[in-house]
Amino acid sequence: MDNNGLITILSTFSVRETIDRLSEKAASLDLTVFARVDHAAGAEKAGIKMRPTELLIFGNPKGGTPLMQDRQTAGIDLPLKALAWEDADGKVWLTYNDAHWIAERHGLARSSADAVKAIAAGMEAITKYAAVG
Repeated sequence: MDNNGLITILSTFSVRETIDRLSEKAASLDLTVFARVDHAAGAEKAGIKMRPTELLIFGNPKGGTPLMQDRQTAGIDLPLKALAWEDADGKVWLTYNDAHWIAERHGLARSSADAVKAIAAGMEAITKYAAVG
């Protein structure tokens, strides 16, 4: 599913396991995991019920910096993020920004095309691993 620059794939794992798998795969590829945000836990602390929803923020300066050298505003979409979430039917999804959408959003030059292509391929591979193995 692709909607407004978001790519969403079905996960065969729970939200927590999907993010665990994504985090482990990122680390194995020498990507830095900057943060893991459990939105449902935060909601619970505020007395609000929410289905499982977790965000992982990760990346590598070698991949993202060229985009920011082109247009510093790309930094609002970097590092990379992936959101695992459970819908009302109990299905788990993994959503992330399409790298090509990031390039279009920020008007990146053709000189950034190879970096964008590499990020897109990397995100497709790592999220597929996290969601389906």
